[in-house]
Amino acid sequence: MEQSNDISILGIESSCDDTSAAVIRNGVLLSNVTASQAVHESYGGVVPELASRAHEQNIVPVVDQALKKAGVSKDELSAIAFTRGPGLMGSLLVGVSFAKGMARSLSIPMVDVNHLQGHVLAHFIEEEGVAKPKPSFPFLCLLVSGGNSQIVLVKAYNDMQVIGKTIDDAAGEAIDKCSKVIGLGYPGGPIIDKLARQGNPKAFSFSRPSIPGYDYSFSGLKTSFLYFLRDKIKEDPLFVEHHKEDLAASLEFTVVDILMKKLRLAVKDLGIRQVAVAGGVSANTGLRNAFYEYAKRYHWEVFIPKFGFTTDNAAMIAITGYFKYLDGDFCSIDKPAFSRVSI
Repeated sequence: MEQSNDISILGIESSCDDTSAAVIRNGVLLSNVTASQAVHESYGGVVPELASRAHEQNIVPVVDQALKKAGVSKDELSAIAFTRGPGLMGSLLVGVSFAKGMARSLSIPMVDVNHLQGHVLAHFIEEEGVAKPKPSFPFLCLLVSGGNSQIVLVKAYNDMQVIGKTIDDAAGEAIDKCSKVIGLGYPGGPIIDKLARQGNPKAFSFSRPSIPGYDYSFSGLKTSFLYFLRDKIKEDPLFVEHHKEDLAASLEFTVVDILMKKLRLAVKDLGIRQVAVAGGVSANTGLRNAFYEYAKRYHWEVFIPKFGFTTDNAAMIAITGYFKYLDGDFCSIDKPAFSRVSI
């Protein structure tokens, strides 16, 4: 059983196409193991049915490896934290069902975690021997991924308010779709990032939405990009091949500029200068550089996660579960997974 006063949390993440398990003891990360699924690349996007089948194959070895790497036996676990949603229902059900079965067999509590809150709280993951500043409450967090583009006011680990969000496509989704249009493959984010480093961000200009408040819109940018390419390819069938780097750099520059201008407006209006970024798109080099630039220009204190904590991972689920465990905020076994929900 659990030894001394140690609190050991097993985190399980299965919201999309990554099967991940992590162990946190007393707030310190001991292991974080992720199995990714290459099967989706040839389809140009995640296929839900294939994702859930792969989770079924991966979850037992991933959890086993996470426990072994952490040096923690299952009998030492205090609780199991799991992603309850949002995400793909078939994928979520694999993780939720596994967590319920394991928690019941060990007679330990379960902690349900909102996937989006997990991304925000990734900033509080501690690693042995790694000194890293954490944001203090309240702070603003730009949460950007393939499915979400939000500005979140974080008042406490369990008190978050979305003050701005996309009204259509998310930033990551727009990048992926534009990448697909120019034949760069899936996922588009890392490919665009790499090409953009070699291109001119001011080479081409694309449509920018005029949306009130802190909300975002990226569907107009996507359409503008598509029409721009259509016209240019009529003039030169090899236009994309000749201008790949500049197209990537200009697209990235436009997306980052749209994201940062709304974030700056929120910072200015609320007077909160502690600003974090989270989610898959926070791995983008252009966005990271913009955060450093804004920090210098506008005197922000910025918090940028390490690359391993930007994409879907169980460490963020485990740390969120740890905070909820300390509050005694447990989940009953009858709680179902949910595919859609706000933060």
